[in-house]
Amino acid sequence: MALSLLHVVFLGAAMPLLLFCTPAAGAGVVGVNYGRVANNLPDPASVVQLLKQNGITMVKIFDAFPQSLRALANTGIKVTVMMPNGNLADAARDPGYALGWVRRNVKAYYPDTQIHDVAVGNEVSYSSPDLTWSLVPAMTNVQKALADLGLADAIKVTTPVAFSAVNVSFPPSAGRFLDDIAQPVMRPMLDLLQRTGSYFSINIYPFAAHDAHPDVIPLDYALGNYTPGVVDPVTGLVYHSLLDAQLDATYFAMENLMGAGGAARDGILRASLTESGWPSGGRVARPQAVAEADGAPAASVANAQAYNNYLINRVLSGNTGTPHRPDADMDVYIFALFNENQKGLGPDDVEQHFGLFYPNMQKVYPFDFNPPTESWCVANAGAGGARLKAGLDYACGHGADRRGPSNPAGRASSPTPWSRTPRTRSTATTCAITRQAGCATSAAPPPSSTRHQVNLH
Repeated sequence: MALSLLHVVFLGAAMPLLLFCTPAAGAGVVGVNYGRVANNLPDPASVVQLLKQNGITMVKIFDAFPQSLRALANTGIKVTVMMPNGNLADAARDPGYALGWVRRNVKAYYPDTQIHDVAVGNEVSYSSPDLTWSLVPAMTNVQKALADLGLADAIKVTTPVAFSAVNVSFPPSAGRFLDDIAQPVMRPMLDLLQRTGSYFSINIYPFAAHDAHPDVIPLDYALGNYTPGVVDPVTGLVYHSLLDAQLDATYFAMENLMGAGGAARDGILRASLTESGWPSGGRVARPQAVAEADGAPAASVANAQAYNNYLINRVLSGNTGTPHRPDADMDVYIFALFNENQKGLGPDDVEQHFGLFYPNMQKVYPFDFNPPTESWCVANAGAGGARLKAGLDYACGHGADRRGPSNPAGRASSPTPWSRTPRTRSTATTCAITRQAGCATSAAPPPSSTRHQVNLH
């Protein structure tokens, strides 16, 4: 993320500091992806109780499974249902088919089950490229079906797009969609989303980018807490989080496609991070010559805890903005609710380890979805800048949980102080304030295209 004002204060102070901030209201909601590619998961009723017990108020499912939708009734949990890719061709070809699907899978459960979105397909251009040309017609017909059934005001149509659809991602300001889908698919999709008051859904995995290029993308940058920062040479914006850079590449791709006066630039068209997460274990096949700098695998419990808590706490603290879009309002869905033992079978089994919970409903690592009443950070600034940068002498928490500084185990980054992301530029003044020598050019840029390197669906 862009340079935090709190880091500036830390480096200039000579005594422990305590900062309180009230989280922004309505800036976004954090939910989970509930997948079921496993043979050992609890029944839907037990899953719903788990969601309620952990303060999870929003869930996305990858179909319209009746047992799940019935179990979610009268809970207040917001639900995104999905029309699977296998239904797209029929929905695109026949408005009557789309109407029947919506009547059976949406209207039959609403409003007892608070369905608020229908995801038409999932990463279609990436996982089912032969259906790419059916996507927008299917979305259009599903939208018309919702309107015909009187549900269009309450339930929106969207489709999760893989980040691989962004052809150029560095620098973020050069963000562009793939040429073969930009005008024929993405432009009419964005027009539809704008016209219907919906939002653009994007799936982004910094883990995948780091795993593919560990020699270029630092682990701390992927985890969201890279102190030196990476600079966009065109805008001068500084990125301390790969996620922020990838989100801004998406925003710029939308703007570059829709034009200077388009709704994307004006912030009318919201974005939703419909998938993001980090694995707590597993293997990814790679050449023997490619390895982590410290010899530890990136897929670890410590790193998963660091990234997912970074994401959860960031949303709960009201900081869904980016350097380019500091006031962005965005919902986020963590991938995934459970470790799913039938995903990624074979030598690449990392897909089985993205869960927040084991199938026995025990947490893989600590996290908390409950909104904070206030956020706090404390630093022992007298320890010196090097220790602060390493995350050894400050910690953050929420509400009454004031237990003082701590350092997470393993390779995990320290908790990050959340305030509204400022629009930080890499000027000589910024470098002087932060006392970071060479901060404007301290990190090599990521590759021009950071595509998915593992299939996470």
